[in-house]
Amino acid sequence: MSAAYDFDRVVERHGTWCTQWDYVQDRFGVPGLLPFTISDMDFETAPEVLEALRRRLDHGVLGYSRWRQGDFLSAVTDWYARRYETAVDPDWVVYGPSVIYQVSQLLRLWSGPGDGVVVHTPCYDAFPKVLAAHERELRGCPVGDAAALERLLALPDTRVLLLCSPHNPTGRVWTEGELAHMARLCARHDVAVISDEIHADLAHPPHRHRPWVRHGTGRWAVLNSASKSFNIPALTGSYGIVRDEASREGYLRALKEADGLSSPAVLSLVGHIAAYREGERWLAELRDYVHGNLRMVAERLAAAFPALGWEPPEAGYLAWIDLRGLGTAPFDDAALQRELIENEKVAVMPGTAYGAPGFVRLNVGCPRSKAEAGIDALVAALRRVC
Repeated sequence: MSAAYDFDRVVERHGTWCTQWDYVQDRFGVPGLLPFTISDMDFETAPEVLEALRRRLDHGVLGYSRWRQGDFLSAVTDWYARRYETAVDPDWVVYGPSVIYQVSQLLRLWSGPGDGVVVHTPCYDAFPKVLAAHERELRGCPVGDAAALERLLALPDTRVLLLCSPHNPTGRVWTEGELAHMARLCARHDVAVISDEIHADLAHPPHRHRPWVRHGTGRWAVLNSASKSFNIPALTGSYGIVRDEASREGYLRALKEADGLSSPAVLSLVGHIAAYREGERWLAELRDYVHGNLRMVAERLAAAFPALGWEPPEAGYLAWIDLRGLGTAPFDDAALQRELIENEKVAVMPGTAYGAPGFVRLNVGCPRSKAEAGIDALVAALRRVC
């Protein structure tokens, strides 16, 4: 089947208040760098989503709205049934302005100051920030270390497993066995689970995302949004799946009464409904295109530095690259960043932002021409540093 969507087309993002392009100086200290940073994509969202948004705007009235209505709830539950063969009761679904907002509220609900929260490391940089803001203790467990996970979950003051599934930044898709093992441990030690599944739709075959809905017992929440997979984070909006009624009511009470956020962004609802009802072909072609970018990165790294043995991630559009095998001395992250910024004029996220010196995270959710420029700049900088 020929491609119906043009992901090679370059869309000018300068001057649109774009975090990745217009505000690159905030993080890297230099304006005008070619950015491969924050995890949004440089593609227009699905035309089916854009058309639905235009129709809603043409109506002209943008008053208060409700998320607890059939169109939104059925879009979510049908997506899980169709895409993940997972039954979700519409009564379990809740709304939130963002996944991190939902993480924050559930941490308040299921833990207290000083309590331990287990997080796989390296970890998404928002997790340490939200835990510190709520005075929870981050207990880091290296990805794949089953013994450390069991030890940390067994600590008497561990209250929550904050799971990233698929994992950011590594792109790891947890297996059925791994998730079942986590579920058994959490049930044994009465640990609640918050599963951030915002990258789920971009698992690359043959890897397959398995929602925590299929494994959870006790207190758990699955948090998700169409924002990553359909590139609509500026619309805001997310949703959660919370089966435990008391937890669900406690979350909704905080959303509505404490924070006054029960009226959702109506364009977010429109975007989610259109994406989940009409955007599946666009998403399939996007995933294939992004995987092509990742294969290109693997080929160019293999040609330049075969010792790295780098393979594309199992999910997403973020190339998580371990550089520690280059040379005999500890890898010099600061020297690489100087080369990238001063000589190559590109912005690439250092692994230190995720607690992992010696790594970089290269965002290739972009047209192939930009992805090629990014990996070529990284290779050139590495050759000088190493």
